[in-house]
Amino acid sequence: MRNVISAVCIKCGAEIEPTPNITVCPHCGGLLDIKYDYKYIASRVTAKSLAESRDYSMWRYREFLPVEEDTKNTPLRVGYSPFYEVKKLAEMLDIGRLWIKDDGINPTASLKDRASAMAVAKAYEAKADTIACSSTGNAASSLAGNAAAAGFKTYIFVPSRAPKGKVAQLMIFGANVISVQGSYEDTFMISAEAIDRWGWYNRNAAINPYLVEGKKTVSLEIAEQLGFKMPDYVAVSVGDGCTIAGVWKGFKDLYETGIIDRLPRLISVQAAGCCPINRAIESNSPLQPMEENTIADSIAVGVPRNPDKAMNAIRESNGIVVNVTDEEILGAMRLLGRTCGLFGEPAGVTGAAGIKKARQLNLIPADATVVGIISGNGLKDVNNAIKAAGEPISIPPKMDDLLNAFKSKGFNLK
Repeated sequence: MRNVISAVCIKCGAEIEPTPNITVCPHCGGLLDIKYDYKYIASRVTAKSLAESRDYSMWRYREFLPVEEDTKNTPLRVGYSPFYEVKKLAEMLDIGRLWIKDDGINPTASLKDRASAMAVAKAYEAKADTIACSSTGNAASSLAGNAAAAGFKTYIFVPSRAPKGKVAQLMIFGANVISVQGSYEDTFMISAEAIDRWGWYNRNAAINPYLVEGKKTVSLEIAEQLGFKMPDYVAVSVGDGCTIAGVWKGFKDLYETGIIDRLPRLISVQAAGCCPINRAIESNSPLQPMEENTIADSIAVGVPRNPDKAMNAIRESNGIVVNVTDEEILGAMRLLGRTCGLFGEPAGVTGAAGIKKARQLNLIPADATVVGIISGNGLKDVNNAIKAAGEPISIPPKMDDLLNAFKSKGFNLK
């Protein structure tokens, strides 16, 4: 990998060789960050060369990614998701300009496909045959799908509260699924023991430094889709902290290579019932565990495994933190659906809920330019979608009953 210099421990500063199966620092156990040769990358890629690329997937950014030159692209088409300017919603929220990046259209319907595609690429390089992880749902289904397409076996651990839609994806993709009767922390710990015992490739994003590199491609796409003119703010739903860390890494990579000339501020949005990272930022104190008390299962992480990278990203970007209630999350599902035609799951729309609240609290100015990321599709959690939208009108097949139902709903039909 001529574009990669080393893997650097963010805790002790040690630099180690970036082999395919590294996880944490062998000296102190700290998290690792991939260090790039930005001069080399800048000599290989420009805004113009990106615009001319005909690879409409995350692999159009190979110069920015830690993969060997002969590592093949993964089979599923991950990335290059739609990017919409939503003028009606911007006007409703009193925001200068607003865009929504819909990553719910990825192959398994979440942003996590970006990390799982990277895991598959590195598992190729490590000559592994089995990949494993723990997940609240989306990372699990994304690994199962991407691994199935590439011919890998998977062992996936999920907490028993994982929505049935996500578990159904796992089973359809042929994963070996272990439902753990406990919290996400319990699930992570038993997966870590199993991975160590059987030597499976570790797709746990919190400790595999390569997965943040996959997630950062969402930022590279946002920048390209904006013509490399940066917005003022980018809002991200936050759970374990890996996604917001990846979003920031992507923007920094572009800045270091001179493709963009300024960096956006991040808006870290967590569910009020599970917001340990935001609480630590707000109080400027060490992170403390919290209960996982929210409908937004994909970000319900009471003991984040990647808090340092996430908090570094928020602070480095001079970012802001916003916590939203479950009712505000359900409201964001309705709002995006009815004004933009976009369907996100609770965790997927939490960033959008945070944009609305940040504006209400005057944390961002009225003339701001803002991007929100939908990180997961609403079909993954139909029960909460119905909770947000309500039940349909149900009638016998008679016109009188239809007229009475319309009347009771206040429909003014002539």
